[in-house]
Amino acid sequence: MVLAGGEGKRLMPLTQVRAKPAVPFGGIYRLIDFALSNIANSGYMRMVVLTQYKSHSLDRHIAQTWKLSNLFNNYVAPVPAQQRKGKRWFLGSADAIFQSSNIIHDDKPDLVLVTGADNIYRMDFSQMIDQHIQSGAEMTVAGIRQPLTLAPSFGVIRTDPHDTHKIAEFLEKPHETEGLGLADDPTVFLASMGNYVFNTDALERALATDADNPESSHDMGGDIVPMFVERGTAGVYDFNDNEVPGATDRDRTYWRDVGTIDAFYDANMDLISVSPVFNLYNDKWPLLTNYSNMPPAKFVYGHHERLGHAIDSIVSPGVIISGGEVIGSVLSPRVRVNSWSSVRESVIFDHVDIGRSATIFRAILDKDVVVDEGAQIGVNHDLDRERGLFVSPGGVVVVRKGTHITA
Repeated sequence: MVLAGGEGKRLMPLTQVRAKPAVPFGGIYRLIDFALSNIANSGYMRMVVLTQYKSHSLDRHIAQTWKLSNLFNNYVAPVPAQQRKGKRWFLGSADAIFQSSNIIHDDKPDLVLVTGADNIYRMDFSQMIDQHIQSGAEMTVAGIRQPLTLAPSFGVIRTDPHDTHKIAEFLEKPHETEGLGLADDPTVFLASMGNYVFNTDALERALATDADNPESSHDMGGDIVPMFVERGTAGVYDFNDNEVPGATDRDRTYWRDVGTIDAFYDANMDLISVSPVFNLYNDKWPLLTNYSNMPPAKFVYGHHERLGHAIDSIVSPGVIISGGEVIGSVLSPRVRVNSWSSVRESVIFDHVDIGRSATIFRAILDKDVVVDEGAQIGVNHDLDRERGLFVSPGGVVVVRKGTHITA
């Protein structure tokens, strides 16, 4: 079960017109492709995606991309909020699963894997599930090592000193960090990745109990996990133990929560170095998606004063770089960069037209943006704000979908 119903307010304005898991990433992908690829590569072919907020483009992407063979009853199915448990929308991540419990009843699985839909990482879930079964736990949560300074932003897992696969305490965004460090590295703690494995019967009982609690926030991390911790039946899987085929030492433990514009931008920039922090080119654990039938990318004009070129960049199919320069950027399909224009350290979504002699610097341009000849974005933030553009705390300018930028 993939939780994809969150509003994604911190990623505005990219989530103004779409659900967060449907936000384009890395040129040809959507954020949800990473979770679904991990599940499929792990060998699990029955997936439901629980949707709610502005889900049309997400539903369409799943329908067009994630078509599994039904010969063995395999499927990826988007499931909207159905109000099966009353006239209300999802009250939280736990309530989303509770309201969709008919899906579990219909398939009758022994175990349920629950993941988020909008993080960037590779993970073989079969290894986590193997540990869960061997440990005898009723629930296992995946934990990733993070610096102690980030503890107030995460659900923090404290392990049993006698059994490092067992959770002794789960703290939701604690203010104090003393004593949270790991025994083998006191400078880091285990943060919840938002990925869980449950024994089905234990999950159903916990969800029913939570639904009857009027004081609950109906959240997986805030309410369900502590329930299992209190009973002593909660396990933890250290992401450091996960071995993905084809991974390098540089990217094997990579995980990014792209919850803000700056984090989203940084994650895109992680893709483009010579030795990328996150490697898209691992054929042994492919990241799956669909970018339809498009022509190859094209670079035209070779004169030294009008040279169409891209350096340290990702250039997707259908892109035409016509006498412009692209440096340190990610270009999605059907982008056109016209003569004497400059795109640097930027992320450009689908079907953007950048006019002659335009300058784009440290910016994210959403789909269908048109930039007129000579216009500048990211050069003068005061001017960007006057135009109504969003400027992040880290100085990344975001141009909303369909905007026309004049000189």
